[in-house]
Amino acid sequence: MADAKVIPFDEDRPRRRMPRRVRAVPAPGPAEQEPLAPVPAPGPEPEAAPAERGDAWDRRIAGGLAFLRRRVTGEYEVDDFGYDKELTDQVLMSLLRPLYDKYFRVEVKGIENIPAEGGALIVANHSGTLPLDGLMLQVAVHDHHPAERHLRLLAADLVFMLPVVNELARKAGHTLACAEDAQRLLEAGELVGVMPEGFKGIGKPFGDRYKLQRFGRGGFVSTALRAGTPIVPCSIVGAEEIYPMVGNAKTLARLLGIPYFPITPTFPWLGPLGAVPLPTKWTIQFGEPIPTDGYAAEAAEDPMLMFNLTDQVREQIQHTLYKLLVQRRSVFF
Repeated sequence: MADAKVIPFDEDRPRRRMPRRVRAVPAPGPAEQEPLAPVPAPGPEPEAAPAERGDAWDRRIAGGLAFLRRRVTGEYEVDDFGYDKELTDQVLMSLLRPLYDKYFRVEVKGIENIPAEGGALIVANHSGTLPLDGLMLQVAVHDHHPAERHLRLLAADLVFMLPVVNELARKAGHTLACAEDAQRLLEAGELVGVMPEGFKGIGKPFGDRYKLQRFGRGGFVSTALRAGTPIVPCSIVGAEEIYPMVGNAKTLARLLGIPYFPITPTFPWLGPLGAVPLPTKWTIQFGEPIPTDGYAAEAAEDPMLMFNLTDQVREQIQHTLYKLLVQRRSVFF
């Protein structure tokens, strides 16, 4: 771009150079100098107007009242498994999020390995004495995935035998860990989560932490093969240390009808206070998906193929666990 040219308005008239007279002006003395005006310090950013804050609270109150009205009148939807999306998003996730963000400070890696749509089976390790890892996994998928997908966890039958827990688990989208329910969800395009170690993983002693237990007979692989959905391995570090299980009161567990009765450094010695988990730092990493849509329809009946795929998923999770443990600076930071 060429330089701009200034064209004077009196270009047609002859111009004469006038001599400039420069008069020296003495500098003012100390008494004559005017004081510099003080520069005001930058203040805090202006807060929202009271009217705007009032409108925000009005909207929240109106939304809460509308939610309660739908609860009372029954004007809300649940699917065939009892999943209540509205209750999960507005209540259950809000209750779990402080535990996820502030207490365990969960770091998520590889979320891009979860497909944006369609069915997929997430297979994760299980630990922690109490199944908090499944709940944190559910929050991680919902809050970090670009599509805000909902994870439908497969839970043991004991979960659905407890009065209050049963209802909350159904509302949160959990269902019984059986092949029929899992296949229905996968074929419907849902994201399904399974922890094949079961009680063997969650109830193992502290000395066996981060050592994967058996993955059963590979039923989850057979389900994924029938539905033609990918398998996404998932490794969770941090849950093993929230309740260090140093003992198991087996006799008491049999009397109560539960798989194990944990003894930790704080429970049952401190009573209810001993049930507070330790604030460990968590990392959840999703691995590269293993496709299953390339196999023939009868592949789900091949025991050798199921064994090989199960072993592949298990080894990938175990390898990632070791890698994350090497990278971890501290259990709590």
